[in-house]
Order: sequence, then structure tokens, then C-alpha cells
Amino acid sequence: MESSVSSVAMAVEPGPHATGEEMLAVFWHEGMLAHDAGCGVYGRDIDPGFLDVLDQHPENADRVRNMVSILRRGPIARFLSWYSGRPAHAAELLSFHSAEYIEELVQANASGAKKICECTFLNPGSWDAALLAAGTTISAIKHILDGHGKIAYALVRPPGHHAQPDRADGYCFLNNAGLAVKLALDSGRRKVAVVDIDVHYGNGTAEGFYHTDSVLTISLHMKHGSWGPSHPQSGLVDEIGEGRGVGYNLNIPLPNGSGDAGLILMENNA
Repeated sequence: MESSVSSVAMAVEPGPHATGEEMLAVFWHEGMLAHDAGCGVYGRDIDPGFLDVLDQHPENADRVRNMVSILRRGPIARFLSWYSGRPAHAAELLSFHSAEYIEELVQANASGAKKICECTFLNPGSWDAALLAAGTTISAIKHILDGHGKIAYALVRPPGHHAQPDRADGYCFLNNAGLAVKLALDSGRRKVAVVDIDVHYGNGTAEGFYHTDSVLTISLHMKHGSWGPSHPQSGLVDEIGEGRGVGYNLNIPLPNGSGDAGLILMENNA
């Protein structure tokens, strides 16, 4: 899956050997490469002032350039149909995020550059890229809701699963998956499940649906705990939701070094 519809390019590039039913819809926009997450010493968001070469931020554009290249030229290229994404609109953002938080991001963008929280920087080009990531994800879920297919893949950056309704966190500004879920619910879907597989807890998505029984959030992640004011959630098994949402947030924290075998075991047995 990870916003007016008339701006979505619906032209499909079918592979030469696959039928329409076999194609996976991939939603992407090159404008997302404009987000500059910054450089520094890895694990620290600073320039110590005495190094000629700084590390790229872990969430850098080259990582996604390679993903696009692999999908376009790699072994599954013939099974993919490519669609162009679009920016999200303000009203769409407010389905998940608070108006105060969105205004904070707008003002940060107007100032030119700002450290939003630890290791998370809104630089020139970042806000436009974040809007594209959100809108591209919304376009992907709308593709499914409108009956054009059963599976869609939104290839987006900046990522979103740490972004909470009222704050940024962990390289994330807007919660792309959360916005897609909101559209699904607003379109009449009564139950939605989110399965988050990442080294870190998808705390932002969980927080956004922590009090509802309409969305089941499942997160498989490293057992890392809270990491500061922007990430108060622990990701432990006792975070199960509140109110009507009790039992609808499932955390599966894995010990460090679990590897593929541990992940597959949990996926098959949890």
C-alpha cells in the first residue's frame, strides 16, 4: 500500500509477459528525492567540525534511487505497473494529524530549515517531499478502494510510521500508512489491519489508532524501548490499546540479533 485524484497519472506501463491481473501497482514520484535528511557522524546528528567527509543520513535519497532501479530493471520488472503519485492536500492530512502540528510543519518549512526532533530535519525540499509521500500513499490505497486491483505498493520517502498525530519522530513527518487507513475507513471499510515490519516500533501508527477497535495494528520490531520525548512508547507487549482499542494493538518485540529465522517464526506463530 505506505492526495485531488485528478492529478494522479493513471497511465500504466504493463510488462511484456504479464496480464493485468498479475501486475503489482507501484506508486512513485521522483519529487520525493528532494528531501535532504542531512549529514553528520552516524548515530549523531552533528558535524563535529573536523571531518572532511560526513556520513549520509540513514534515510537518504540514494537508498530509494536503488530501490526504484531494482524494481524498474530487476527480475520482477515485468510484473509491475507504474503510477505517478501526487501531493496530499491539507484536508487529507487532518484526517490523522492535528491542525496545530501541521501548522508547525508549515512554519518550519517557511523558515528554511529546522531540526524537528533528534535526527529528524526539515530542510528545503523536505516538506514538498513529505506531501508527495503522503499523497502517493493515499493514491495507492485509493487505487485498491476504487477496484483497480487487490495490491498496491507505495514507494515513498520520507517514511511515516513514527509520525504521531501531533509530533514528528524518527525521520518521519507525516504518517503515510495512517492517512491511507483513514481513507479506507472513510470509504466504508469497517475493519482495517496494519502489519508493520521494521527494526523499530511503528509507534506513530499505533498511537493514531490506540483507542479504536476499527483498526488492528501489529508491529514486529527490535526490543528497543522508548528513546526520548518524541518516542515515549515502549513497543512492549503490554501496550495493547486503551478504551475501545484494548486488544487491537499487538506488539511483537524481538531480541537483538533475532535475524530472519526469528522474524519468520513470529510471523507464522504470533
